[in-house]
Amino acid sequence: MSRFDDYAAKYSCIHMRRVEGILEMRFHTDGGPLRWGLVPHGELPDAFADVGRDRDNRAVILTGTGHEFSGVRATAGTRSLTQGITANAYDRVYWEGRALLMNLLNIEVPVISAINGPAWRHSEIPLLSDIVLASDTAAFQDSAHFMSGMLPGDGMHIVMPLLMGMNRGRYFLLTGQTLSAQEAKDLGLVAEVLPQGEVLARAWEHAEALSQKPTLLLRYTRLMFTEYLRKRLQDLLGYGLAMEGLALMEKLPE
Repeated sequence: MSRFDDYAAKYSCIHMRRVEGILEMRFHTDGGPLRWGLVPHGELPDAFADVGRDRDNRAVILTGTGHEFSGVRATAGTRSLTQGITANAYDRVYWEGRALLMNLLNIEVPVISAINGPAWRHSEIPLLSDIVLASDTAAFQDSAHFMSGMLPGDGMHIVMPLLMGMNRGRYFLLTGQTLSAQEAKDLGLVAEVLPQGEVLARAWEHAEALSQKPTLLLRYTRLMFTEYLRKRLQDLLGYGLAMEGLALMEKLPE
């Protein structure tokens, strides 16, 4: 079991606060919008594990900092930073990549995302929540992978076709398509679109209502909702990460 006091200030890219069992996890980089990299890639899996082991949590809210949920947009240089990575170095990426989503789904209470702005990188994290709320300034793109020379194998290849439909999901991943908050709502990715200043408060409203329910009702409902997702990820997540690593071994033409 975990205790909130032991992990609340443990992670450099997550600010946490808990009120009457409702845990808010606000992602950031040096106090500003989250910039994806090795630090969040390593910290988020452990943080989700700590949160999942703390039975005093009754609901969890995921949100970002400032005007973005997570950045940055697609850049051609992403692949060049990782090409030629050694097998031992990639083993860390492989392990963390599997733990990131599996530990998120292993949280056994309702998870609500308050997407405060564009989620350019790893938008599958907030989109896997039970209740997905988005600011009217939010946008969604898989900037980290195919458009930046990387195979979208660390969960995006499972989550986006599952949520969007097979053809729409593949189009999204292959073209670098950007979805507005309203487009995401129309596709069923987002439940509510609100003004930016209201989205977090709305998440707390939902969390407060949910937290009044009996404990086992909360936990077992979450288990039921996530079981299918866990099975799909268990079957395909490791394979996708392995393919991503192999693709990085290919030397690009000069």
